[in-house]
Amino acid sequence: MKMELWPEGAPYALGNEDEDRPDLTPFVLSGVAGPTACIIVPHEGNPVAEWLNSIGISAFVLKYRVAPNRHPSPLTDAQRAIRYVRSHAEELGIDPGRIGILGFSAGGHLAASAGTHYDAGNPDAADPIDRVSCRPDLMVLCYPVISFYEFRHQGSLNNLLGKDAPEELIRLMSNELQVTEDTPPAFLWHTTDDAGVPVENSLLFAAAMRKHRIPCELHSFETGRHGLGLAAEHPQAFAWTGLCERWLRLRGF
Repeated sequence: MKMELWPEGAPYALGNEDEDRPDLTPFVLSGVAGPTACIIVPHEGNPVAEWLNSIGISAFVLKYRVAPNRHPSPLTDAQRAIRYVRSHAEELGIDPGRIGILGFSAGGHLAASAGTHYDAGNPDAADPIDRVSCRPDLMVLCYPVISFYEFRHQGSLNNLLGKDAPEELIRLMSNELQVTEDTPPAFLWHTTDDAGVPVENSLLFAAAMRKHRIPCELHSFETGRHGLGLAAEHPQAFAWTGLCERWLRLRGF
């Protein structure tokens, strides 16, 4: 059963249609030792949730607001999703200190944004969900949009920030510039010849993580294409799920 993030209406909503009402579709495991969870930011959703379930991790697929909704609506949705799962961790049977976020392409930008723009919650908030932290405990970034500078994906920039976005907003949402010593660990993968989102996006983020001494693992496969998802049929990139599983285990997931 879907979990609506704001039953009374989402902040910044442009209307009250289905696309204006972000929600989570749960894929929650029961009876798992050391219960962990990951929020998935589509484009690829249910198959990734099923893969996470197969390696013992509960999953939640986030339906978030997209264009014509612009910043800060998508980030607000991702932050709310993390707070929602964390605040309901006990009833969901999940460890509130082991909640990750995973995203592909533009969803990877949102996942990276959640990992670089967060707060500890407002203890005085009327809504108990808003009292908990929206910091993910780790990020899995799959051929992500990261930067809105030289190696930007222009469509993502236009959709999220608008064609005439001010420089300060472009910088704020170029996530390689927002990494700090408190940024959560990350696993990234890309294909070197990605014609949609240049591999430099992942390289820049990994370099920023290295600069701040944050645990980070990066895999750049020689060939492929944008949008591979689980990449089960690709002769090289299929390996990403096994590599990611091992990394997740190292991080206690």
